[in-house]
Amino acid sequence: MEIPFAQLAATNIFQGLSVEDIAELFDGKPFRIKEYSRDEYIAFSHDVCHDMLFVVKGSVRGEMTDFSGKKLKIEDILAPRPLAAAFIFGKENRFPVDIIANEQVTILTIPRDVLIYILQHSQVVLQNYLNAISSRTQFLSNKIRFLSFKTIREKIANYVLNQTPRDSNKLMLNQSQSELADFFGVTRPSLARTMAEMEEEGLLRVERREITILDKEKLNKLLNKL
Repeated sequence: MEIPFAQLAATNIFQGLSVEDIAELFDGKPFRIKEYSRDEYIAFSHDVCHDMLFVVKGSVRGEMTDFSGKKLKIEDILAPRPLAAAFIFGKENRFPVDIIANEQVTILTIPRDVLIYILQHSQVVLQNYLNAISSRTQFLSNKIRFLSFKTIREKIANYVLNQTPRDSNKLMLNQSQSELADFFGVTRPSLARTMAEMEEEGLLRVERREITILDKEKLNKLLNKL
């Protein structure tokens, strides 16, 4: 199989380069392409992250398992996107979560020495890469803060306040309630019950996938108690 240069051109790492530019950078360089079936593990948490991985077809999810054995979905990653770009270098260059295929997935693997060569020969890719790992660090920092919330209502308040556009009080969810429950690390009935309680208290209104903030001040007070 050949490197899918068109998919790479659509990623944040190679943004700004043409297919021809990318092909020139990869000319004669080794790579691997492998397909995974639904629910197959692509990488396990704490595996050493030797190479740069790209999801070029399909989608995967990152999951963590707590001490009780409960699984918590961190996020879904849809093609075309890199995996664990911030963990290739450093003393603890290990995958922070399990990477699992959501469906039939194609993964492109680029050896670390090839990535170093590309970073040295393209200022565009170097800047994109630095921006990407900085953004991931910020994402993980926000995720850690999110996981620090002990109650479901605190998690809902944080999620709704952060995801709702600043010039609006309405949030259109792009996830089902079951998917949102997985994201929060709780059961769907618990999430539905807590949302209903918050609706009764006049904090928000839920209409299918649309959430309307009714009392932003009280939602903020839930978080300020931490």
